[in-house]
Amino acid sequence: MARRSRPGEGAARPVVIGVAVAWLAVALALPFASVFVAAFADGVPAFFAALSTPEVRHAALLTCLAVLSALGFNVVFGVVAAYAVERTRLPGRGVILTLLDLPIAVSPVVAGLMFLLLYGRQGWFGPLLETMDVRIVFALPGIMLATIFVTLPFVAKEVVALLREIGPAEEEAARTLGASKAQTFLHIVLPNIRWAVFYGSILTAARALGEFGAVSVLSGNLIGKTQTMPLYIEQAYVNYQTTAAFAAALPLTLLAVLTIVAQKALARLGRRNGKESR
Repeated sequence: MARRSRPGEGAARPVVIGVAVAWLAVALALPFASVFVAAFADGVPAFFAALSTPEVRHAALLTCLAVLSALGFNVVFGVVAAYAVERTRLPGRGVILTLLDLPIAVSPVVAGLMFLLLYGRQGWFGPLLETMDVRIVFALPGIMLATIFVTLPFVAKEVVALLREIGPAEEEAARTLGASKAQTFLHIVLPNIRWAVFYGSILTAARALGEFGAVSVLSGNLIGKTQTMPLYIEQAYVNYQTTAAFAAALPLTLLAVLTIVAQKALARLGRRNGKESR
């Protein structure tokens, strides 16, 4: 039976769509467009000159190192933690799942202060680290540690959700046929979770690229030493270096757009492969 439209419903739909599109334009499209306009406000030569300074190059290098460290650690940790939670009789499973949500719930600035309390010069482990001549706070290890912490849940939660959805039937069948635990993990589990790992890795990289709060606390924001791209952008803007700030912000903006496109492409590809495998 065909659904009857209510009086005024046909007229209301264009209004609702128009309001949604207008809000998206104001909240998303215009801010993104303003970054492009401001970055090239003084011309193309000024844009490339702003990106070629030693401070920007060093900030970009530190940002890349922070992203790579977060990806390397969290992919391995996420897969192992998710498998342990969903496929083993691990005690304290609920506690582990709760702890995985902690980096999302805790403010990044608070997270930075927590690590400062632990590894700072006056912190719990500060004197010990100082005797070993190991620097974490106001150095690259602190930047990596902060980035790893704020991106910790993304791969693990994606893999946990997928393992819960597909269930253990294939793995039990493989073990029944004589496969070892290692063979089952390598040939059954990893191929099944690869799309969740890719998707979580993209979210991890996107979050790591834009991290500001925890990194600001642990790095000390030292120009040319411990300054990542978000920290450089903020300081350049505060110092009225508008062209430099927006020129450095433009690559991060483009990477954010590419992240969204990659997310959609991977989600579509994952659904397609899931349908073909059934």
